[in-house]
Amino acid sequence: MAVPVGRMQGALAAGWRKGATFLEMIKFEHTIFALPFAYLAALLAAGGFPTAGQFVWITLAMVGARTAAMSLNRIIDRAMDALNPRTAGRALPRGLLSVAEVWLYTLASFALLTVAAWQLNSLCLKLMPVAVAVLVIYSYTKRWTWVCHLVLGVADGLAPMGAWVGITAAFDLPGVLLWVAVSLWVAGFDVVYACQDIEFDRRYGVKSIPARFGLRAALTTARIWHLLAFIFLVGTGVTAGAGPLYWTGLAVAGLLLVWEHRLVSPADLSRVGQAFFNVNGYLSLLMLAAGLADALV
Repeated sequence: MAVPVGRMQGALAAGWRKGATFLEMIKFEHTIFALPFAYLAALLAAGGFPTAGQFVWITLAMVGARTAAMSLNRIIDRAMDALNPRTAGRALPRGLLSVAEVWLYTLASFALLTVAAWQLNSLCLKLMPVAVAVLVIYSYTKRWTWVCHLVLGVADGLAPMGAWVGITAAFDLPGVLLWVAVSLWVAGFDVVYACQDIEFDRRYGVKSIPARFGLRAALTTARIWHLLAFIFLVGTGVTAGAGPLYWTGLAVAGLLLVWEHRLVSPADLSRVGQAFFNVNGYLSLLMLAAGLADALV
């Protein structure tokens, strides 16, 4: 029996709304942080451009991993999110998506990650359960320890490390250094972001560096971690034999990190969003552009 056109259009509109709600829930735009570094790792590992197949499967692996991690995080944190005024408007607390629907997205994303790892090489496939374990554990660490920021960093740092292994099927020093650099960079800006939740975290026992040590110590920690991240990016360039355009991009990235920390202070957190998203988004895209430029010349 033919489906009425109006009903079909309604179903399509509802599906579109669900999809848009899901993308907003997992903050798909935050892919701008780790994905460019995954591409940078692929460029450095290949000594130029990876094959089209490697590029596609690395992209799908990153999308699968991040989508699964964020979906799982939203499921695990849904009760906590409902209590926090900053997060109470998220899809699960508001009932815009059901837990069953988000579990479906999570499992589908893990399946995508598995297929992509299998297509890249056998080492990627063997290491995939370790990556999944890190992605799962992170969502619980804020209940246990204030080093949760570093766990998040390690999880996001898996993007460039995974891309490196996807190209070389090996753990090489430049790839490891880039993993550490991205881990420290992400951990640093996550500390900055967590500063805006300091009162909520203290009231409800959520573990974070700002809640444990205060705003001044938290921002100082973020600055130290970002300095170390910059040093490890220098090490990445040296050991990978990066060209002059990489170093130019890295110099500008260092200035961006300085700018990020000038935007926030213990007395003024009004520009945390700008420091967290804008500056770090610029930095990751800049480093990818530097890597691409090096590969082209």
